[in-house]
Amino acid sequence: MSSPNTPSSVPPDRAHLLTEQRLNASANLDAGSIIDTLSIINDADAGVAGAVRDQIESIGLAVKMVVQSLESGGRLIYLGAGTSGRLGVLDASECPPTFNSDPDQVIGIIAGGDSALRKSSEHKEDDPDGVHGQLDELGAGADDTVIGIAAGGTTPFVLGGVQYAKSLGASTGLLTCTPINQPSWCDVLIAIETGAEVITGSTRMKAGTATKMVLNMITTGAMVHSGKVYGHLMVDMRATNDKLRDRAARIISQITGLDRDASFDLLDRANRHVKPALVMHAKNLSLDQANQLLNQHHGRLRPILGDPS
Repeated sequence: MSSPNTPSSVPPDRAHLLTEQRLNASANLDAGSIIDTLSIINDADAGVAGAVRDQIESIGLAVKMVVQSLESGGRLIYLGAGTSGRLGVLDASECPPTFNSDPDQVIGIIAGGDSALRKSSEHKEDDPDGVHGQLDELGAGADDTVIGIAAGGTTPFVLGGVQYAKSLGASTGLLTCTPINQPSWCDVLIAIETGAEVITGSTRMKAGTATKMVLNMITTGAMVHSGKVYGHLMVDMRATNDKLRDRAARIISQITGLDRDASFDLLDRANRHVKPALVMHAKNLSLDQANQLLNQHHGRLRPILGDPS
């Protein structure tokens, strides 16, 4: 008997998926000028944000799950293949520099491993057991949220992985760009109806844009509601390079009213961490005392400083 990956096997018919449909507006994509082609792409992209907005309640449920996991000492784990996997890894990798989060707090797993970030390993997506070993190594369980990302909602690597995570006790979500029936092992289904792609079946386009938007919303929403943002300012950051040091000093200046030099001095005394610097200034505390007060309030500034001006 041939394996599912041999050329003689017949794959499932995916013609019914919205992401596999043909877009009438792009039927002559190759016939016009470069500007004509770009205009068609741009016109198609214009509807993505609205499609995401239609699923905002489901996205909110996913954020709530993630906040609960983070507050329990758990993690957010993304599973994906191809473009979906790359976007999950990207979103996870951007959390530490943006929110000073532990690199192990948001994790992206892509079929084929890290080498698949640069070199296509899409054949790895057909194994429904492909991520089980990694989830076991991570010790995934009840404190974690595992979200699968599959534009067409059919990727075996993703579906099998999320189902396995559910059996381990994790909270689970599934992000797709086509309507599907919610599986019994999926706590939250986010189905963004991005429709047919400009290049038929190329889900790196509208579906990829929608996926990036939703992942941004999930992690940003979770970090905001975990106390890593004050007002709209990126206060839970560590100034590890010149760009971030400049931004940190400007944040301190905006909140405290200190001039630029005094803001840099305060930042340095706080070991380049913005939140304790703000508490040190407002409450006339040492760095250790400021960190203790922050810990008492679960890292949230608003109960300590009040509403931002």
